[in-house]
Amino acid sequence: MSYYCDIAPGHPVHGPYHENEYGFPQRDEHELFERLLLEINQAGLSWETILRKREGFRNAYSGFDVDAVAAYGEADIARLMADASIIRNRLKVLAAIHNAQVIQGLRASHGGFAEWLDAHHPLTKAEWVKLFKKTFRFTGGEITGEFLMSLGYLPGAHREDCPVMVRIAAIGPAWMGR
Repeated sequence: MSYYCDIAPGHPVHGPYHENEYGFPQRDEHELFERLLLEINQAGLSWETILRKREGFRNAYSGFDVDAVAAYGEADIARLMADASIIRNRLKVLAAIHNAQVIQGLRASHGGFAEWLDAHHPLTKAEWVKLFKKTFRFTGGEITGEFLMSLGYLPGAHREDCPVMVRIAAIGPAWMGR
């Protein structure tokens, strides 16, 4: 089985993400929304493509500000569809706007996106996928699994012998029963 830990270390694009973000718990709403948006846009593409376009996404989607994206209208959709610095897929653009609106609702129902995730933990991957499909748009099994693994809600982001795993274990991600 191939792991990200086998290809990422030392790689100019994958390395920094592997070493400092992948699998690390995150609570900030902007960061959670960014990760969800990037995972959705990765569908059908390589993760390297998404990481290379990350700044383009940040600029195009108002710094991943949930309230700003939730308020996007037709002019913003047209702007995004014309922006070569991101993935120009209408379904993915519409999913970003819809999902930002959902996250706004999670503030009222749970106190925020991180609190919503915490309220449902622990779930199996299959249960998470079912919940995400019911709650968000464009969140199938692979997208949901990678999103949750990348944030420490599901195991598997790193090999047991990966040096990054030691750092993550010291933090105590959700899947370790923090």
